[in-house]
This record gives sequence, C-alpha cells and structure tokens, in this order.
Amino acid sequence: MSNTQPASVSPVLIRGGTVVNADGEQRADVLCVDGRIATVGEGLEAPMGGRVIDAGGQYVMPGGIDPHTHMQLPFMGTVTADDFFTGTAAALAGGTTSIIDFVIPDPKQPLMDAYRTWRAWSEKAAADHGFHVAITWWDESVHRDMGTLAREEGVNSFKHFMAYKNAIMADDETLVNSFRRALELGAMPTVHAENGELVFLLQQELKAQGITGPEAHPLSRPPAVEAEAAQRAIAIADVLNVPIYVVHVSCAESAEAIARARMRGQRVYGEVLAGHLLIDDSVYRHPDFEFAAAHVMSPPFRAPEHQAALWRGLQAGHLHTTATDHCTFCAAQKAAGKLDFSKIPNGTGGVEERLSVIWDAGVNTGRLTPAEFVAVTSANAAKLFNIHPRKGCVAVGADADLVVWDPSASKTLSARTQHSKGDFNIFEGRTVKGLPSHTLRGGHVAFANGQLDVAPGQGRYVKRPTFGPVFDALSRKAALHAPQPVARNAA
Repeated sequence: MSNTQPASVSPVLIRGGTVVNADGEQRADVLCVDGRIATVGEGLEAPMGGRVIDAGGQYVMPGGIDPHTHMQLPFMGTVTADDFFTGTAAALAGGTTSIIDFVIPDPKQPLMDAYRTWRAWSEKAAADHGFHVAITWWDESVHRDMGTLAREEGVNSFKHFMAYKNAIMADDETLVNSFRRALELGAMPTVHAENGELVFLLQQELKAQGITGPEAHPLSRPPAVEAEAAQRAIAIADVLNVPIYVVHVSCAESAEAIARARMRGQRVYGEVLAGHLLIDDSVYRHPDFEFAAAHVMSPPFRAPEHQAALWRGLQAGHLHTTATDHCTFCAAQKAAGKLDFSKIPNGTGGVEERLSVIWDAGVNTGRLTPAEFVAVTSANAAKLFNIHPRKGCVAVGADADLVVWDPSASKTLSARTQHSKGDFNIFEGRTVKGLPSHTLRGGHVAFANGQLDVAPGQGRYVKRPTFGPVFDALSRKAALHAPQPVARNAA
C-alpha cells in the first residue's frame, strides 16, 4: 500500500529563527533538502531555486506528533466527521506533522483484516501517520497477527480498551495474554483505563433514577473508575515486567498511580489530552443539550483540581506526552443520545488547536519552557514509539517536519474558522497567543501564513521499529521470575 508522493521537493531555507529541541535552544538557520534536514547552523546560504522563510523573531521546532487520534472511526453506530485527509489537513494547519491513529477490530475480527481496512482509509492522509492496533479479543490468530504487525508492518504498540463493555472492552485474560505477547515482540502495550464493569453499572443506575442527559456522563465515569483501571493495568504490567503507556490520563488519582509506579522503577508512561488540561466538568451541566453533548468524551472532563494535577504531572515528568483523542462527531450525530446519555457518541476534536492551547496555557504562563513544550508535544512521543531521531527533533538527517512558531501571533479559536469538519470547537472563544506561521511536512510547505497547501495522499505511512535490547532483557527477566510448577510425588 503506497501513498502518492511529490516527485521532488524544492529546497527550503528557514533563516533567522531560534531552533528549539527538547534539550535546549540555539540561534540557527535550517536547510531542508529532499525532504530531510540537511544542515543546521548560522549564516547558511539558500541553494539555487530554493525557498527562503524568514523566521526572525520566531522559533523553529520539530513538527508536533499527536499520538492519539481517531480519523474516519466507525463508532457507536456512526462515523467521525473527519477522515484521514480532512483530519490531517487540520493537524498541519496547527503545526502537527504526524499522527498515530488506531486500528480497532470488531470482536472476533482478524487483526490483519482490520489493519488492511484502516491502511486503505489512510492512503488519503496529508500528514505522516502510523497506527496502534487495538486488541479487542484473544485467540491464537490474534497472537499470530500481532507478530505479523510488529515484524512486517511497523506496528510497535497495541491498545487495550478497559472500558466499553459489550463492545470492544478487553478483559483481564486478554490483557495478560496481549501484554505478554507484546513483551515477546518488543512492542508497547497501551491502555484506555476505565473500569468498564463499573461504568456499565453506574450508567444503568443513573438512567433508572431518570438522569438521562449529558450531566450523567461524568457521574457514570468518576475518577475512581479511571484510577482503579490504571492501577490494575500497572499491576498486571509490573507482574509481567512489561512497559506500559496509559492514554488520556484525566484525573489526579491516575497521575499519582503512574508517579508511584515510576518511583518504584517501573516503566510506566502517561499521556494527557489538551482538553483535559484546560476544560472542566461544568460543561456537562450547560442547559443546552448540543453544547453539553459536544463535550461528551471518555474519560470525561474533570473538576478544576484535576487540571492542576495534570499540569504538575507534566512539569514533574510523570506524564510524558500530550494528545487530543481527535474524534469528531457533529451535532446531528450526538443527537442519537438525546434521550439516553450513554448513546451519545464519545469524542471531541482538537488536533489543530493542541499546540497553540498548550503553548498559551503552558509556556506563556511559565508552566513549561519552550524546550519542555517540544518534549511533551513531539520529542517524547517520537522516543516512546521509536521514531526518534527521524521525528521529534531538528537535527541533520531528520525528516524535515518542522513548525515555524510565532510567539507573538494571536487568534481566537472557533468552529467557524477551524479546518476540521466537526461543527463544534471545545476551545470556542479562547484567545491564544503563539501560533504556527509555517508548517513543513517532509520539506513541503504545507501551511504558510494562514493558507493550507495540501493534497490527499501526500502523507506517508511510517513504520515504527520494535524495541530491542531493553525489551529482550525484560523478557529474559520475566521468564526467570515466572512462577514454576510445583512437583508433587505420586500418591
């Protein structure tokens, strides 16, 4: 399966900016040739026929990597508004040059069948992309297909939904089998941590009490439901000696569980969504159904004290990446849950706004330095999913995936001006300071001064190698400490 690529990309010189990587910043020009970074240094000359971008007074950073999106996702009886072209075009407009999306097989569907379906959908992507593959059931064919995906298709992460009972929820037996297989393959298990049994029970109880509107959504998924699942997944990973990545951490209790495990030396990594950093649970009590329903996603937005805890987790290094869970449903789709909140399709947007809202609420407030911003929006994801230094840094030989960032530019975010096909913006009316002036993907200037220049198929599928020596050592250690059968004398 291949994507359409331009025959050649003209050289681009980004001149006069401050280059920011996760380990610091320097004044330097950046020359991009044939889709890669050719030179980083001062006083560079533009090659014949090349384009020059004046980055004076701006930062030059690696393009954002959003490790959690859902483009063209069939879910809860409908399909997201953004497909792989419109969603990745929106990403590029916001400075994000790569996404990692999700292949989600139906229960009993062969993994390779689902993977081929998603790969076909993604051929229209404008940005580079890869896939996590969800494990929604278990048998020997799943074990085999995980090996094929890891060894041949460049999939080095497998997702496990601990929520969504009677649909895609993975039980503990599936978690154990899949985690152990991931360790054998040198792949990273990831988890959506919510106790699906408790969520289902609470949903039924709330509806029995006549609480059927969006206000019931957070009541059915309290922080304890998330924390229990996170702790359980961390404990299973600890016993099996496999690293684990917890997606969309939304509450203090889950962040604390990750921090405790890391202090014990366990390899646990946490992701936080831009929305969870900035939006609180009051949105679900809004009197307008469309407004409240537009914010329904899982885990839900939390009380303000949880936002403070998530920022502290990023600052302390216990939470490592920022994402969006971009999963856009329009008002007509959300209306399916008008009489029953549990039928509101779960999902919100944000792939275009992520960098600007995190810069504004993080760097502009002093919570993050520019280098820390690069770490949590790009470099850490590249390292955790094994595509660094090809992605996630401004360095010779890396892909020319870059964002020229104007820290003085400002904009009021709105659904009316977004590139996403969703009809709602969870950051509606928020004025942010700090925006991309240019976005380069593979050396092609995809966005410049408010104008997109993208076409379907320009994005590449990026294979992510499995992990080697560290995982090999962990696998040997796990085998060494595995419980041994007890020999019994015959009676």
